Amino acid sequence: MKFSNYSPEINAKLEDYKNLVLSENEKMNLTAITDEKEFIEKHFYDSLLPTECVNFNNKSVLDIGSGAGFPGIPLAILYGNTKFTLLEPMQKRCNFLSDVINKLHLENVKVICKRAEDITENEREKYDIVVSRAVSSLPILLEICTPYLKNGGSFISYKGLKYQDEIDMSKSALKSLNCHVAFVQMRKLPITKEERFNIIIKKDKNTPRKFPRNFSQIKKKPLWCKKL
Repeated sequence: MKFSNYSPEINAKLEDYKNLVLSENEKMNLTAITDEKEFIEKHFYDSLLPTECVNFNNKSVLDIGSGAGFPGIPLAILYGNTKFTLLEPMQKRCNFLSDVINKLHLENVKVICKRAEDITENEREKYDIVVSRAVSSLPILLEICTPYLKNGGSFISYKGLKYQDEIDMSKSALKSLNCHVAFVQMRKLPITKEERFNIIIKKDKNTPRKFPRNFSQIKKKPLWCKKL
C-alpha cells in the first residue's frame, strides 16, 4: 500500500520507517497496531492529514509527546525542507527516535528528551507549528504546547469524535493563553472510514510568563477551573 501522490523516495522511507517501528515493537511498546494496512492508514494517513490545510513548507515544527514518532517522522519525511524537533520524555523512545533519524538519514530532525512543561527561556515562542497526537486533553495540551509557539503560529491537536467537548472545555484555557480556535479539519480515513478531527489553534500574542506551570499544578488545577 503506497501513497500515489508521493515520490518513490518518500514511499520508500515511509516503508522503512514502518518496518523499524514494527521490528522494535517486539522489544518495547511503540504501537498496538501491527497489521500493515491498518498501520499505514491509522499512523501515516492520520499523521499527514493536516498537510491538506496547513502549510508546513520551510517552517520550524515541534512534535510534543512524539512517542514512536507520530506525527513528526512522517511529516519530516514528506517535508525535507522543514526543521522538526521531536519532544519525548521517555529515554527508550528517544533512543529509538534517534535510531530512526540516523537510519533514514533525516537531516531535518532532532530529538529532545524531556517533559514538555520543562520549557527553557530560549524555547519560548520559537516554533511556527506545534503538533501533538494522542497525548492528553486539550486544556492540558494548550498549557504545555502554546508557550513554544510563535505569535501567529499554529497548534494542531489531533482529536477524535469528542473534539467539540474538548473545545468547549478549553474556553478558559484559550482565553488565558491568548489563543483561539481557527478551524477544525474533519476527514475520514480511506479504508475504515473512521472520522478524524484536527483542531487548528492560532496564537494571538505572547503566552503569559506563568505558563506552563509544573505538571502537578496543571493536573490539580487545570485551566477550566475558575480559580488557579
